[in-house]
Amino acid sequence: MYVDAITTAAVVDELGDLVGGRVQAVLEPDKLSIGLEIYAQRRRHYLLISADPQTARCHLVPDRLRRGVERPSPLGLLLRKYVDGARLMAVGQPPWERILWLDFSGYEGETRLIVETMGKLSNIILTAEGEILDCIKRVGPERNRYRVLLPGKPYVPPPPLQKLAPEKVTPAHIDEFLRSKPDQPAWQALVKNIAGISPLFAREVIYRASGDATAPAFDVAAGIVHTAFEELIADVLAKRWSPCVVPDESGERYRAFAAYSLTHLEAWTPVESISAAMAAYFGAPVGPDAYEAARQPVREQIEAALRRVRRKLASLERQVSSQEEIELLRKQGELLLAYAPTLAPGQSEFRAQYDPEGPPLTIRLDPKLSPLENARRYFERYEKAKRAAEDIPKLMRSAQQEIAYLEQLATDLDLAENWPEIDAVREALQEAGYWQGPRTRGPRGGRPGIRRFTTGDGFVILVGRNAAQNHILLTGRSAADDLWLHARDKPGSHVIIRNDGRPIPDEVIRRAAELAAYYSAGRDDTTVDVDITQRRYVRLIRGGKPGMVTYKNERTLTVRPRGWDDRA
Repeated sequence: MYVDAITTAAVVDELGDLVGGRVQAVLEPDKLSIGLEIYAQRRRHYLLISADPQTARCHLVPDRLRRGVERPSPLGLLLRKYVDGARLMAVGQPPWERILWLDFSGYEGETRLIVETMGKLSNIILTAEGEILDCIKRVGPERNRYRVLLPGKPYVPPPPLQKLAPEKVTPAHIDEFLRSKPDQPAWQALVKNIAGISPLFAREVIYRASGDATAPAFDVAAGIVHTAFEELIADVLAKRWSPCVVPDESGERYRAFAAYSLTHLEAWTPVESISAAMAAYFGAPVGPDAYEAARQPVREQIEAALRRVRRKLASLERQVSSQEEIELLRKQGELLLAYAPTLAPGQSEFRAQYDPEGPPLTIRLDPKLSPLENARRYFERYEKAKRAAEDIPKLMRSAQQEIAYLEQLATDLDLAENWPEIDAVREALQEAGYWQGPRTRGPRGGRPGIRRFTTGDGFVILVGRNAAQNHILLTGRSAADDLWLHARDKPGSHVIIRNDGRPIPDEVIRRAAELAAYYSAGRDDTTVDVDITQRRYVRLIRGGKPGMVTYKNERTLTVRPRGWDDRA
């Protein structure tokens, strides 16, 4: 479903309340979107503008937008120069077009931001005095000779559609439209001939006129259709909006929205504004999920590192020889030395008994080597296998620790709620030598501190955000008498309940355990086992990665993962 001209008109009307407000921030949620934070009417408003071919739109969203690109685009840089700090002076729309514009006045002068929500042709264009400064999709003459959208070129609007303006439609026009193709659905006749009319709006008109949104043109009366059409258009012209959404069969998403009541669709539900309707239908890049695009390149590095370390571990496992296999090599070498004088030149194997009561051993020989050279080879293999038996377990433990650390970083990334937290994982990968390719970083920003929660009775609960903070919690932010909690056998945050000299109530321990489960790889599980012990019984693994520990004297509590703000 696309944004039509009537939806655009409703958005323009809603944004009119922001005129006079000041832009406090410009950001880019993704490569085809712009976000503006506008302070107006004593509060912040968050405007999302997208030129995505499938979801192009412009509307307010309920929460702060998130930066989703690592490096600002040329348009983003210009918006920071011209629009950040500027005042919104006006909002408008060409008649019955899927285009709106926002005029700004700032220190660098006056600019106009033009939003064209036209499917594959959607674009966001910044102009000054009619000249294009830049746009989110540059279009050269090789793609469109009529409309060249490049910096320095004059802005040329899309060619107008040769259709009748809705306010000029008469009953005679409706009759003519319906008669032109009487067998086609009546709503198609309206869409084909009237400007700004979407299929959704046309079906609503036909439903109100006939009770059947898909009625054929020959089966509806032109006068009744005109009456229904005129009533709806009158509401649009008078800005009497009735925004709504229509849930899909699952009840979890929406299949339609409009600035007017969709009575021809079952279960249509009124909402407070057209922006609320659009945010519900499209979703909005707000909250932790908005950072998925930022997480992806870091996640790919973690997955690649995990594949490398797991291959190394598998190789080590293949090299492990049992003590019996190692001893067999020694016995075979000794038998070769003992029986060397009896072996014939070029012999490829022989059988001999090492233990009087044991079975005979079959010893393969290289016929090109002498018996003594064959014996020497068996002893070399024995020494190598013996050294490996001593070294490989240590190497395997190291590889297993690497895997556990990378899985911890993967969980840190999944739970990251902002750019600095994502960047902390990126830096951990780079410092540990796992990052391949050029080093990068996200937008600069302050580093978030360790999460701190205080219960109603004054107990402080500390929660690490990542492996590095888990390490800090253990080495500098906790005492021996504090309680330590961690999801059992799952990567996740270390949690500390500070002991302030009072017995820690069971309800506080349970609440901290719920946080330990919530900030772990088990967040989406129904229940999670959480281990609890005193901090004095937790030890960092010598030579291990940050935050890796062993512990003892624990007890286990099974809880439901629950964030601090979640209701019971």
